[in-house]
Amino acid sequence: MAKDSTARKLSEAPLIEAVKRPGFGGGNPPPPPVRPTTPIGSNAWLAVLMFLGAEAMFFAGLIGAFLVFRLGSTIWPPPFQPRLPLGVTGVNTIILLASAVTMRFALRRTQHGNFKSSVFWLSLTASLGALFLLIQGYEWLQLIHFGLTVSSSVYGGLFYTIIGFHALHVFGALVWLAVVWAKARRRAFTKQNYVGLQVCSMYWIFVVALWPVLYGLVYLY
Repeated sequence: MAKDSTARKLSEAPLIEAVKRPGFGGGNPPPPPVRPTTPIGSNAWLAVLMFLGAEAMFFAGLIGAFLVFRLGSTIWPPPFQPRLPLGVTGVNTIILLASAVTMRFALRRTQHGNFKSSVFWLSLTASLGALFLLIQGYEWLQLIHFGLTVSSSVYGGLFYTIIGFHALHVFGALVWLAVVWAKARRRAFTKQNYVGLQVCSMYWIFVVALWPVLYGLVYLY
């Protein structure tokens, strides 16, 4: 009798298991969902993205303040204030835009494993960024010589505040780029791991893309 009871339990076990786990469309139940092992983006990438959002809001506030004074003035620039150098700054704008292209080349070369070429393009990017700051500094010296200072008028104060903060961001991007360049020379980046270069590229592209907006608003408007 004990053997018959054990055999009956063993024969009923698949039926009990089938009741516990009903089939899917008459067949076996679907497998559990597979969770991706690779994250969508790194924490550094997300942090820089949030930082860029805050930076965009900061410059939006500066642009809003400029527009309030600009639209409220019947004569702009004010009388007896030097005019901004449109031609030289236009060429300087092209230089900074070119640095975004070279930065993109550096990132692509790293993604394809051409690390020597990546170092070259990073060096060219840093050179273009430094040249942009040097030309802008020379312009400021000329404007100060002709009487446009922070305290000379609201016009001067807004100009040096908006353009000065952008120059400060370019300088910060150059320092960051120098660190990335040094790491690239030591082959710290690979085809699979280049997050440090990627987030630096994000910040550089943001600074470059912001400049044509400021140039059109402050110099041309």
